[in-house]
Amino acid sequence: MSTRIRQKNRWESYKAILALAIPIIIQNLFSAAVSSADVIMLNSVGQSAVSASSLAVQYTNVLYMIFYGLGTGSTMLCAQYWGKKDLRAIAKVEGIALRFALGFSILFAVPAAAIPETMMRLFTEDQELICLGGQYLRIISISYLCWGVSEIYLSVLRSIERVRISMLLNVTALLLNIILNAVFVFGLFGAPKMGIRGVALATSTSRAVQLIASLVVSAFSKDVKLQFRLMFEKSGVLLKDFVRLSLPALGNDVIWSVAFSMYSVIMGHMGSDVVAANSLVVVVRNFSTVFCFAIASAGGIYIGKRIGANEIEEAKEDARKTLKLTVFTGIIGGVIILIVSPFVIHFATFNETAMGYLKIMLLINVYYIMGGAVNTTLIAGVFRAGGDSRFGFICDIIDMWVYAVPLGFFAAFVLKLPPMVVYFLLCTDEFVKWPWVIKHYRSMKWLKNITRDEI
Repeated sequence: MSTRIRQKNRWESYKAILALAIPIIIQNLFSAAVSSADVIMLNSVGQSAVSASSLAVQYTNVLYMIFYGLGTGSTMLCAQYWGKKDLRAIAKVEGIALRFALGFSILFAVPAAAIPETMMRLFTEDQELICLGGQYLRIISISYLCWGVSEIYLSVLRSIERVRISMLLNVTALLLNIILNAVFVFGLFGAPKMGIRGVALATSTSRAVQLIASLVVSAFSKDVKLQFRLMFEKSGVLLKDFVRLSLPALGNDVIWSVAFSMYSVIMGHMGSDVVAANSLVVVVRNFSTVFCFAIASAGGIYIGKRIGANEIEEAKEDARKTLKLTVFTGIIGGVIILIVSPFVIHFATFNETAMGYLKIMLLINVYYIMGGAVNTTLIAGVFRAGGDSRFGFICDIIDMWVYAVPLGFFAAFVLKLPPMVVYFLLCTDEFVKWPWVIKHYRSMKWLKNITRDEI
């Protein structure tokens, strides 16, 4: 093969990955914009509203990670079956995932609606934050059922490379969320001025609209439809495959999410100043990581499709290219944080202590996002595309629950170290697992064709 042809083939993969990544980047940017809008609007209400919403969102984030785990677990199977052009198997996987998503939606919605203050006490002892956060959880709980269904459907659409449709549905809902935030928080156009409750109502309304839009798109889809009857079909061997492959992915995301929520518990018990500073830092980090995580998602879809089509050598090469792109976008993310930090510091209306915390946290995140970018790409993108979800599950149990969370509690409540020292120690979690993650990637043990000839 001539040098020119080899170079053309090499760039074709980059183009294909980026073609999938760009709509995901746009979607993630709008998602980060919603988080920013929440913080910006609540910042005008008061520091307590910002702190309460950031803690209440931790409860919702656990459910989001469950949906993300189910979605990426579905993608593991659907992307490979897409490479095999088996639409019937993809429909069955969608039905299985919907069963689990609706079950978890109910499991989280009931406590959030019935005992929201009790849920908030897991994160803080501050009575004002408990009261405000409880109001947020009670309203947003009604959105969980809509959210679970639409997340699964959009994940399946992405797995068959319908990323533009998925992006359009998400962006529409997110734009509506931002508009309704302003309406309900500030009481525009005659609406009641609801403060933190307005943010929850805006989110719930936009998710309901997103589900309706998904049903409309499904009605005209030729490939994959959103059909609730699929939940009741016999799945046979596919159910076993889903449980074996997807549940470790779900477990991985949940134990990571709960552990990350423990970081908020630790910071929440160190004072509202730390919580307020972290709420802004999370927004900045979300914006700076959209490129990295989009590459992880797009690379995983493309690699899975290659494996399903039995293009194994091409899949190995595409995994290498995905990792290269991730490192590059990780650097971009760090630069973004450096550039926007002065504007964030100028914008914040915090007291002097919280402002000092904010400056240090932003500096730490300049390099911290690189650790998360590489690990997310390999564990949630590349490894899962090859049907390996167990490695990440085991890796994060050890990293988060044997190392990071115990270290954080010990540093904060036994050694009573300063809050920023504790925060720095917590932000070593991603780099501790690098050696094992990279070694597993190089071994190629993660690369498997998990499709079946007959369903």
